[in-house]
Amino acid sequence: MYSIDYWIDKRAMISPERVAFRGDYQTWNYHQVAIVMNRMAVFFQDDMNIQKGDRVAILAHNSVSYLITYFALAKVGAIVVPLNTRLSLKEWEFQINDSGAKHLLYDHDFEQSVTELQLIHRFESVFELGQCLKDTSTLSTSTHISSKVTDPHTPFIICYTSGTTGRPKGAVLTHENMFWNAINNITAIDLTSYDRVIVLLPLFHIGGIGLFAFPTILAGGAVVVPGKFNPDQAIHVIEQEKITVVMGVPAIHEALLNSSKFKQADFSHVRWFYNGGAPISQDVIKRFLSKGIPFGQGFGMSETSPTIFMLTKEDYERKIGSIGKPALFNDVKILDDHKREVNQGETGELHIKGPNVMDAYWGLPEETKNTFYEGWLASGDLVRQDEEGFYWVAGRKKDMIISGGENVYPLEVEQVIDLLDEIEEVAVVGHPDETWGEVPVAYIKLIQGEKIDRSQLISECQKYLGKYKIPKRFYEVSELPRNATGKVLKSKLVDQIYQEKEID
Repeated sequence: MYSIDYWIDKRAMISPERVAFRGDYQTWNYHQVAIVMNRMAVFFQDDMNIQKGDRVAILAHNSVSYLITYFALAKVGAIVVPLNTRLSLKEWEFQINDSGAKHLLYDHDFEQSVTELQLIHRFESVFELGQCLKDTSTLSTSTHISSKVTDPHTPFIICYTSGTTGRPKGAVLTHENMFWNAINNITAIDLTSYDRVIVLLPLFHIGGIGLFAFPTILAGGAVVVPGKFNPDQAIHVIEQEKITVVMGVPAIHEALLNSSKFKQADFSHVRWFYNGGAPISQDVIKRFLSKGIPFGQGFGMSETSPTIFMLTKEDYERKIGSIGKPALFNDVKILDDHKREVNQGETGELHIKGPNVMDAYWGLPEETKNTFYEGWLASGDLVRQDEEGFYWVAGRKKDMIISGGENVYPLEVEQVIDLLDEIEEVAVVGHPDETWGEVPVAYIKLIQGEKIDRSQLISECQKYLGKYKIPKRFYEVSELPRNATGKVLKSKLVDQIYQEKEID
């Protein structure tokens, strides 16, 4: 019962006919999923010679097969290394070498990439997922093996961080981490066996499995996997499948809003649209709320499996923009640069403790040691707590601008500029300055067809910000640079690589 594959086997006993997955053009109940999971586990063990502790890389698009593969690999005690499909060959090579992956599973869309990977890395086995399913289909429906995991602290997944600066680090998440993340999500948004959750985030990302695929499986609900994200198709699936919970990042929510199908869509059965991954514009939230759709926000990290904060049903309307309060089995505190707890209302670095927090970074003992302070994970994120106990993100510690000795939090400035109707996106970074050390500079993407001048921007900023927080320069850009998971690469903006024209 210590490994996550137990959830599937037990559900197959308790509620075998209940729908578990929808996708890949078919419906799977828990009994069917358990059969396929056990068959795959036997195949991985006997045909691919995957042993307990072996790292297995997966390069595939979203599918039900991908999800079942997670559970089958868990049963044999393997450690999953999900590869970001948006990375380059060199980046995949780094993660494969860094993790020591011996085996590779892939889907047919990546045949050419896998051929190239095999030229530069010697795997013990390489199999296409579809072929695995075909090869296991002849096995008996009674095929069953015992889980090789007897300790909840057994590593289950190496989830590589985005790597916006420096080399990506592999957060080692255990079976226990995944269990407690599921419990945190179930209790935060009241997931039950009646829920039908759609997976719009990639399954190679901790958000794709942790929000809310795995928690829904533990709760005995249904998980719908429509494949590669397309906003029109996603809206169709949400309506057709009567989805109750929709998780996304800002880019997904904005794409849904911009779809021609959004205005007439029937979302009456959806009880939650939810955002994570990055701060989202309050204007986007309000557009969902104006349609009568509950919209919540949370906050997490790869290192915490991922959930830390969640905004609950009682507060999503009156606390727009807040990330809520810590999940049930999470403790947090906010420390200043001297490791002292700050006063309520003050900004400091978020520290987290809980059973969902990773054990270590893979192969980086010194980096792991430096990431923890007296048993608390130092997140690198700046937050504050208001008088009611709700938390608000101020930005990344490394992004904070110190101008003339004063702290400027880019997110605070971005949220003000984003209030202007002409603005689609904005990112604020610090640029070197001889007088002040650093000054804030804004990079702005305008809504197509819109124009704006410096005086409008300054006037808006003066309403809400102290003089030292107002950007000294504004640049119009066609796009903001992003990494493979959609986060803005502010380091590239600091280098002025994406500078186009100054707004005057």
